[in-house]
Amino acid sequence: MKIVFTTALLLFYALIPAYADKGVNDTIRCGTYPMPNGDTLPSFYLADIIIRVDAPAFIKQQREANLQKDRELALLRYNVYKAYPYALIAANVIKNVDAELAKLPNRKAEKMYLKKVEADLKSKFKGQLENLTMSQGAILVKLINRETGKECYGIIRDLKGGFSAIVWQSVAFVFNNNLRKRYDPINEDKEIEKVVQEINQKGYYRQYRAHK
Repeated sequence: MKIVFTTALLLFYALIPAYADKGVNDTIRCGTYPMPNGDTLPSFYLADIIIRVDAPAFIKQQREANLQKDRELALLRYNVYKAYPYALIAANVIKNVDAELAKLPNRKAEKMYLKKVEADLKSKFKGQLENLTMSQGAILVKLINRETGKECYGIIRDLKGGFSAIVWQSVAFVFNNNLRKRYDPINEDKEIEKVVQEINQKGYYRQYRAHK
């Protein structure tokens, strides 16, 4: 009951207007608030104060981290869309090459056939592949492994010999790539796998699977 009474008094005296004009004795008139001992306290209206409470620093950091992650995923998605059709083409080429090599009578015929395939691929895709970024190239290496089950290093070694494979592996390392990289859809490459599944569900690049 005492708390209710005190609260009522506070509300009541909050409504008493405060006077800011000077009296005859050069004093400032104001409202008063009675004390239990008979004394009074001056009562004034104060201007409203707006207090802006900013988000804590860790919330800002988390928000920025989420935005950065969204940007990274968007870039990854773009890069996968760019690289994936070349991985499908590579898978088809390798499948066809393996089938043709099995028909040829000797190593000389195989070399001639491989040179022709290499020349055809260069004429069709050399400029396009050179325009891929380092990130897209790294993704392409992984996706070729996904589609063929073979490492790019092994593919080059089988088709062009061990020396060429070593040379290309060295070049790949310079550009922060690794031709021995294997695809890991469960852990390291799970975000890439999500994009690949999205592409396949939408039926994009279906034409590149025609001969797979």
